[in-house]
Amino acid sequence: MAENKHESARMRLFVFGLGYTALRLASRLQGDGWDITGTCRTEQGLEAMRDRNIHATLFDGLHPMADKTALMTATHILVSTPPDSEGDPALRHHGQDIVAISGLKWLGYLSTTGVYGDHQGGWVDEDTPCTPTSDRGHRRQAAEQGWMQHHTDHKVPVHLFRLPGIYGPGRSALDTLRQGRTRRIYKEGQVFCRIHVDDLVSGLAASIANPRPGAAYNLTDDEPAPPQDVTAYAANLMGLEPEPLTPIDEAELTPMGRSFYGECKRVKNNRMTDELGVKLAYPTYREGLTAILAQK
Repeated sequence: MAENKHESARMRLFVFGLGYTALRLASRLQGDGWDITGTCRTEQGLEAMRDRNIHATLFDGLHPMADKTALMTATHILVSTPPDSEGDPALRHHGQDIVAISGLKWLGYLSTTGVYGDHQGGWVDEDTPCTPTSDRGHRRQAAEQGWMQHHTDHKVPVHLFRLPGIYGPGRSALDTLRQGRTRRIYKEGQVFCRIHVDDLVSGLAASIANPRPGAAYNLTDDEPAPPQDVTAYAANLMGLEPEPLTPIDEAELTPMGRSFYGECKRVKNNRMTDELGVKLAYPTYREGLTAILAQK
């Protein structure tokens, strides 16, 4: 009996979309004795998850999962799959399953600061109205609304996390330079927000420890910065001469790339630091890039 009671008390995280960020969270929670399960899109992904001691099932977003056992026994759910033209696939195919989970304590939806739209460099916080300007932002806003409706109608413990650019080991300006993609695009007044993946994970972990269903959090570092400055700093760390600036009108960006530069805002993180008590390990890109390089 005691063994069954211990088993029932185990924390179980189910992840829709076992990608870069979710796997960093999974690794941290596994160290605390959590069971991690989730979804992948391919058989190769399932194989990679087995190597990490994660049981995964196929979910392509087009059809429901064939095996829902792990989902239905989850205590916590992280949704990191992007919405498609028809909405959020996890909500569309498994929203009612999630309502039926009796022991669910927390659900986190990974959204984007793109839901705020363009504020011409002005500051935004979680109370700023969402006025997305891009198709990507509109899809995320619709997904947020769908999940929050689930919270309102069915008491699903939904938490929204609005994320800027995510960087970390294997995915940073240092890696971009190593790959030979060195352009420093300049647009007057342009800044972007970002967060090191490990600080992002700290924010998620803090929310899991202190849930507040219905809340939204901006998970971002302390310093919105011009992208060309980040690239120059990475180049200096590597002993390289930064490339000259390329004016945005001469950059020949893709439509998606140009859409990123069509929005400019500074995102406040007070709710993350004050309410969740997160102390950033990498408050700016300087600490983050320096640490990544030292890990190599």
